[in-house]
Amino acid sequence: MAARIERLVTSGTFSLDGGTWEVENNVWLVGDEVQVLVIDPAHDAEAIAAAVGDRQVTALVCTHAHNDHVNAAPALADRTGAPILLHPDDLPLWQQTHPDRAPDGRLADGGLLTVAGTEVHVLHTPGHAPGAVSLHVPALGTVFTGDTLFAGGPGATGRSFSDFPTIIRSIRDRLLVLAPDTVVHTGHGDSTTIGAEAPHLPDWLARGH
Repeated sequence: MAARIERLVTSGTFSLDGGTWEVENNVWLVGDEVQVLVIDPAHDAEAIAAAVGDRQVTALVCTHAHNDHVNAAPALADRTGAPILLHPDDLPLWQQTHPDRAPDGRLADGGLLTVAGTEVHVLHTPGHAPGAVSLHVPALGTVFTGDTLFAGGPGATGRSFSDFPTIIRSIRDRLLVLAPDTVVHTGHGDSTTIGAEAPHLPDWLARGH
């Protein structure tokens, strides 16, 4: 059976720089009836495990290490035996949430993951966080952007470890070059497409002035 995409929404809090906010996160599952890749294990390991069922979890892939995207990762890793993968540039953020548990593997720009016979390409897209990545799945016409690109614009860059010019470069040079009909599955909220967002790049650039 061909790989498919499943979405689970979990709720919890995001904390950084002394503030805490209520958030809802998209947890994405990519796979088939046998294998599944979990993207951004957020808040609720039990709910994610229930969505996985009896399938093999090949990896827990973190698009970045803000606590709301990784807080359920160790519990889910312990339950499933799957490795936690993170770009090393986000280790300082990871350690704020999990000082006693390191990720199991490193994501790198140009890296390739495979689940259910489907290739998942790792794109380093820093800006929202230094180690932020997006995950391009050409066979499914999809890119998972974490908090780098949303329906309506770039992710937030007003807090520690973030940078607006960097996120704009990531979006312009790594994401907007994908096919216009590529579906953008985000870390929060609704999905969009590359074609829907690309025309707004000049507006986003103007925000930085």
